[in-house]
Amino acid sequence: MLQPPHSSRVADVPHQRVPVRDREQDAPWHTEAVCRRDEAGLFFAPSKEPTAARLSREEAAKRVCGRCPVMVECREHALLQPEPYGVWGGLTAAERRVVLARRRRRDMELRKAARGAIAAAG
Repeated sequence: MLQPPHSSRVADVPHQRVPVRDREQDAPWHTEAVCRRDEAGLFFAPSKEPTAARLSREEAAKRVCGRCPVMVECREHALLQPEPYGVWGGLTAAERRVVLARRRRRDMELRKAARGAIAAAG
């Protein structure tokens, strides 16, 4: 999702699909985002939203993301920022925190393995 509806910034990742068609290099990824045509409120929680309503809204937002040609770019944007709120690239904020934690753990393990290989070779 591109912008929260208000002025304030508001699992394992399934197989990431490659966008269906090539886009021009000059056009920003978000110009083709399906969420630009849908209600922004679907992607960001209203204040004091009940849990059942939140889960239903998030599932509806994920369905929109599932048909978006720039889902992977959106997800990576949200992970690199990192975006603290909303559904971006088919992931909720909590799901993105899990992905980021797993990436950090993987990166630490790779660095540790590389140091071990260097020490063994030296």
